Amino acid sequence: MTLRRRDLLPAMALAPWALGVQAAPPARGEAVNWPQQLSLLDGRAWTTEQWRDCAAVIVFWSLHCGFCERHNVHVEKLHRAAAGKRLSVLTVVAEFDADAVRRRMAQRGWTFPVTLGREPLAAALGARRSVPLTVTVDRKGRLSEVIPGEMFEADVLGFMQLAERG
Repeated sequence: MTLRRRDLLPAMALAPWALGVQAAPPARGEAVNWPQQLSLLDGRAWTTEQWRDCAAVIVFWSLHCGFCERHNVHVEKLHRAAAGKRLSVLTVVAEFDADAVRRRMAQRGWTFPVTLGREPLAAALGARRSVPLTVTVDRKGRLSEVIPGEMFEADVLGFMQLAERG
């Protein structure tokens, strides 16, 4: 059986470039094409300037994920430890109910930045729909790792090393 182009159309509709992304998600070691701007839950804008000469840890999570709850405790510690360093921590929640996310953040005492803008970051990073999912980017803007699942505190805090690497 020969596969024809028209047979591929339904699968092509799900391709990252079909969502308006200019290039395919990067492979490990390749440059990330960051979205120009994201809106954070607190109303601030997150722009490409915040990624410049700064390593990044991006965590995809959900309100309904018990593993994410435990993982985010470690993410909060990383966020606090990264203050003033060349490491940005940004989280991306799956839900669109901003009030529910704000309530959870307040209940848990989480202060890390969070965006509801999953699609632009998922497309830029090649993120899968699994949560928690942690993506790291080095200071030169290259994709380092895509790590599915809950991590231990020492592993999450180990991402501080990204801030020192050139």
